[in-house]
Amino acid sequence: MPEKGSNETPQPAPHTGSLARRMLLIAAGWITVLLLGGGLALDQTLTGLVTRNFDEQLGYMLTAMVASAEIGPDGEVFFNRPLGDQRFLEPNSGLYWQISGQGHEDFPSRSLWDRSLRTNPDKNYVDPVIEDSDQFDGERLRIIQRSVILPGSNTLWEFQVAASRGEIDAQIRRIRSILLWSFLALGLGLFTMAGLQTFYGLGPLRRVRLAIARMREGGASRVTDPLPLEVQPLVVELNGLLEHSERQAEEARTHAGNLAHALKTPLTVVMNAATAKADDLADTVIREAAVMRRQVDHHLARARAVGRRAVGMSRAQVWDSAEAVERAVVRLYPQVRLDMDGNRTAEVSIERQDLDEILGNLIENAAKYGGGSVFITIDAVPTDPKFCEIWVEDDGMGIPEEARTRIFDRGARLDTGKPGTGLGLAIVRDVAEIYGGNVELRESEDLGGLQSVLRLPRSVTAK
Repeated sequence: MPEKGSNETPQPAPHTGSLARRMLLIAAGWITVLLLGGGLALDQTLTGLVTRNFDEQLGYMLTAMVASAEIGPDGEVFFNRPLGDQRFLEPNSGLYWQISGQGHEDFPSRSLWDRSLRTNPDKNYVDPVIEDSDQFDGERLRIIQRSVILPGSNTLWEFQVAASRGEIDAQIRRIRSILLWSFLALGLGLFTMAGLQTFYGLGPLRRVRLAIARMREGGASRVTDPLPLEVQPLVVELNGLLEHSERQAEEARTHAGNLAHALKTPLTVVMNAATAKADDLADTVIREAAVMRRQVDHHLARARAVGRRAVGMSRAQVWDSAEAVERAVVRLYPQVRLDMDGNRTAEVSIERQDLDEILGNLIENAAKYGGGSVFITIDAVPTDPKFCEIWVEDDGMGIPEEARTRIFDRGARLDTGKPGTGLGLAIVRDVAEIYGGNVELRESEDLGGLQSVLRLPRSVTAK
């Protein structure tokens, strides 16, 4: 265990990972998906356009062949005019045509030289059909073909135009290369922008961390840096927590000072008696020790209330607490009649132990100093709907109006003929104020004695 006052670095708190890493991973995932989807769609679109344009050119050539074809006297097909593309005349030029008919010799272009295109005489291609073919070694072809019956002939002639895919494949490779490098550059730019956005976007959180570090070093007590609206609620809550901690520390110092001041006089009396070797030293010690014990109990009650309040949002059912106190008081004062009425579901923002203590003080005082009747009203008609009012009334002599404020002072007692410490009402006032409530004394209109009005904030979950 490290010694007190050591400057060891505190252990890092558990965490769920880096927020910046999460943002970058999300951005990277979306950028990758969008770039891949966009790239594939654009690739399909552009390659489709190139292929359709290539096929249209083949279709034009096929149409020109059909329009120029005639049947000669010998029953063979011939062209009444030459086809315009010079590549049909150059051997192995990559552009070919061929006309085939069952029972007739094939009529090929000169560019085919000693080769021929594969035919399928069993099929009738009423509409032009385009397909790829690997029938030539080392040269992939794109072929369009159609079956036609020419005037003056009963033969089903198969017209074919074929072109090497080298040109179209080269265009597609160039397009894909441009797309690849373009999308790589775009992706790199987007990733860079995502990194800069993450760094810039998380800048306010870094400023908050630096502000907290300055507070820990003693240079500031609040986060006062101007920050974006999204971070401002966090800063407000943080400043509220700091203010709450400071208030608790100040209350602790006040309690310590009050306790020290309260114990100082009894200790002085005991020391003086012991120094003088007084004959009543034992009685003096017992009397002053009782005083010191009452003071210690009082300040411990306040300290417990402050500590419980700091834990979180407390809730207590008023009716249950009052019933428990009533059962205890009836045992102590069996001659007293206690009645209770009001809202059975009232719920206040206070710890049950503290509510039992302050209700116990009020009800016990009413039973002790009253005339034999005590009436408790829970959730009486409040002046502020945010607070629950609890009335404790008795039929005793009451307290003069000029003494109702003084009676809350520590140790103040108006009736010294009955046992007590004089700290009960002081504890009620202090604990109620710690939870944001208050207590006051009035004259009871119904019973004629004293009416104690306790106001406590309602629980935020209360209906």
